[in-house]
Amino acid sequence: MNSTQHSRSLAISFCFAFLFLFACNNTNKEQQKTSDSNISNEHAQSDTLPGDNEVKAEAPDAHVKAEQGYAFPLHTDRLAQSPIDIISLDADKVGKEQISFAFHSDINAAKNLGHTIELEFKEGSTCTVNGKNYTCRQFHFHTPSEHLIDGITYPMEMHIVNTLTDSVNANKPSYLVVAVLFKIGAENKFIKEFLDKVPNEEGEEDTLQTGEVKLDDLFSQFTGNDIKSCYTYQGSLTTPPFTESVQWVILKHVLEASEGQIMTIEKLEGNNARHVQAINDRKIYSQ
Repeated sequence: MNSTQHSRSLAISFCFAFLFLFACNNTNKEQQKTSDSNISNEHAQSDTLPGDNEVKAEAPDAHVKAEQGYAFPLHTDRLAQSPIDIISLDADKVGKEQISFAFHSDINAAKNLGHTIELEFKEGSTCTVNGKNYTCRQFHFHTPSEHLIDGITYPMEMHIVNTLTDSVNANKPSYLVVAVLFKIGAENKFIKEFLDKVPNEEGEEDTLQTGEVKLDDLFSQFTGNDIKSCYTYQGSLTTPPFTESVQWVILKHVLEASEGQIMTIEKLEGNNARHVQAINDRKIYSQ
């Protein structure tokens, strides 16, 4: 082989080697693009899929979930709004109210209102507090709690809503609302009685038989003087129209409910706690 043929052979070999490397490089790039595309699609799907703990934002003064946080009070022109953050050190230790409960109740319906789950008292259910007679209307739940105690939010709060039986102004009834706070712990017997009876569909209700749900099983969880240990203050409804004619009784003893029970209620009603409101010049009584 002469020098000219040798040079031509080397040139051809070089061209083949270059083309081979170029082809391999393009193949790797295509594989990388495909891999990157798959990863991107996976991320896109995971970003759009709801998580297991996804809930509705149903708070009456929150338009989006980003506004659900309520560690600090919102400004309002009304001066006696609820809920509030109760600072125990600032509460008046000489309790104004002499609280004693006497409930005569029967629950006849479980409702899914969308923004909360509600159990309705049968007509004729009453309670007596401070010697005053009240008509029991319903009880419902908020997840998380609406009232804060020393800045602490509890996972759930129950409200027992009652109206003063001989209220003078029928268009603006006087309310008594008893609030019970819950923390995560053991399964709660009282909640177990009705949880599987609440309809899954918004706007639906199920009729309950007498004795299926017993309020006594709630209050039996308070021992000794627990039932008399509470905070009281004058405030408002925490849902529209936010009427300022409510005597609030927030029981200090925090009950337990299982994580599953609280999560089930939260799934049904969403994150429906109203923001805390300014205390202004109101007195908070502790006893």
